[in-house]
Amino acid sequence: MGEIFSPGKLMLTSEYFAIDGALVLAVPTKLGQEFSFEEKDDKKPLIFWEAYHQDKLWLKTVIDYKNWQILETNIPPSAEFITKTLKNVQALSKTKFKDDFTYHLKTNLQFPADYGLGSSSTLMNNLAEWAEIDPFYLNTISLGGSGYDIAVAKEKSAVLFQSIPEIKYEKVDFNPSFKNELIFIHLNKKQDSREGINFYKSKKKSQKLVDEFSNLTKNILLCNELENFSQLMLIHEQKISDFLEIPTVRAKFFADCPVFVKSLGAWGGDFVMSSKFDGFKDYFWGKDFNTIFEWSELINL
Repeated sequence: MGEIFSPGKLMLTSEYFAIDGALVLAVPTKLGQEFSFEEKDDKKPLIFWEAYHQDKLWLKTVIDYKNWQILETNIPPSAEFITKTLKNVQALSKTKFKDDFTYHLKTNLQFPADYGLGSSSTLMNNLAEWAEIDPFYLNTISLGGSGYDIAVAKEKSAVLFQSIPEIKYEKVDFNPSFKNELIFIHLNKKQDSREGINFYKSKKKSQKLVDEFSNLTKNILLCNELENFSQLMLIHEQKISDFLEIPTVRAKFFADCPVFVKSLGAWGGDFVMSSKFDGFKDYFWGKDFNTIFEWSELINL
């Protein structure tokens, strides 16, 4: 028996361009995903899987892992994904799903699934830690993606991450003096990251542009003045807007906002970052964006 926890994440820089090796700055969130396990040597090769969303049962399935058959479930497509992932765990692990043990596995996602904070990456990291396997490889064969979210979940820290020519990352101390002036606003919908990534991949890009985002990331990490930070965020947003040929989130929803607004992750949903100004809560509430977090409420640093 045991328990494991992985934090969620927010990608502060180089969204999309992370795929082509741009340097990423990402931070962990206080909310994440819990994983508990119990293994019984009872000669029954079964997995009893329960997935909770904010302590409410969402998915329940029973899997025969000798034949990788779903015996019971309430959501077949989700059970199929879990079965595929656990089969990958078996292939990579030296110990899990090798003997006729019964496994009781339970997950609990602490944040709403539409927050985009890493419901999949926290699951991959929890399973990898439990099975003592490489979380990046498990994520690659099960889901795909750059892997920055796995690095945050694994290290439970802010990280600088790069995926090309190979995955490399380092823990960093991102503790700007103005952090308590930063706020995070949810856009009331979950963005399909894969759809956004496919659109990005369809467009030609230069190494020079990738390098520009890496340099922005370095400058943002070292920045210790809100005014300079805000300018860097505006530059970052405009560069991606120009490349994708779609409006920034500020132009689309917050054209009259007196401060910067920056997308975090795939454009069009999930969270955006901004800074406080007089009446900021009334401003965002007035536009029906009612979920607002301050740095200390959301970021685990």
